[in-house]
Amino acid sequence: MKPLSRLRALFAALALSLAAALPAAAADLAEIQARGELRHLGIRYANFVTGSGDGFDVELVQGFAKHIGVRYVLIYSDFYSVIRDLLGKDVARNGDAVDLVGSFPVKGDMIATGFTVLPWREKVLLYSEPTFPSQVLLVTRADAPYTPIKGSPDLPGDIAETKRMIGRKSLLVMERTCLDPSNYGLKATGIDLKPYTKSTNINEMVPTLLESNVDFTLLDVPTAVLDLRKWAGRIKVIGPVSEEQALAAAFPKDSPKLRDAFNVYLRQIRADGSYDKLVRKYYSGIQSYFPGFFARKGGK
Repeated sequence: MKPLSRLRALFAALALSLAAALPAAAADLAEIQARGELRHLGIRYANFVTGSGDGFDVELVQGFAKHIGVRYVLIYSDFYSVIRDLLGKDVARNGDAVDLVGSFPVKGDMIATGFTVLPWREKVLLYSEPTFPSQVLLVTRADAPYTPIKGSPDLPGDIAETKRMIGRKSLLVMERTCLDPSNYGLKATGIDLKPYTKSTNINEMVPTLLESNVDFTLLDVPTAVLDLRKWAGRIKVIGPVSEEQALAAAFPKDSPKLRDAFNVYLRQIRADGSYDKLVRKYYSGIQSYFPGFFARKGGK
């Protein structure tokens, strides 16, 4: 073989080796069906993705994979990395501005993990129709000297009353998640913010609250429903710090057909009752918190 031919062959071999080493990039519906595999990015969080191979969102996406005729693959991530794992770019936030920076391997095709629809995330992601409702609450220890608000039909008023309760006391938060204080106007207000940095596992917020001197923490309703059972008699809810929120599956901006196919599937299972079975299996009793959402049988 001539030297030039050997060099070309070497470059070709290297290219093939590199291609094999990197995960396949995210793709739209046709490419995923051709590949025969849907990669679900999930985070071990509440009962959405339990870490044991099951969970509300695990079964939801398993059904979607079957709906579009491909194999299901669960890939674990965390709240700080999941958007990077989907887009191959990291998110840099500066106030209301959101930029995508860097270059990373794309590991999955969609996020479904109790993922809150937030304005800054909508700038870089394509969301499905809501898969679950939520709301962020202020929580403290059961023996703490703080009385839950009475509550009223005036949700904005209840939120303002709850925030006043915090005052300048300490608040355990987790940045870059649905528990980020910047999402709810809680930064630069005099609150003694205590960012939790040991992990990105929201399930660790209540144990940390109980074991530390912090006054309050934030929890979303799905997590609170489970933690009020797990830590019965040890924690209490003070009131809401957010309006009702939507959780949804998230896709790259260049995967609209995949998102649309998921919406069709979601409407179908909400209409035929299989969605309700999943809710009862993983979040029994949560329907009473959001009766309007769970009364709908299809569509938005």
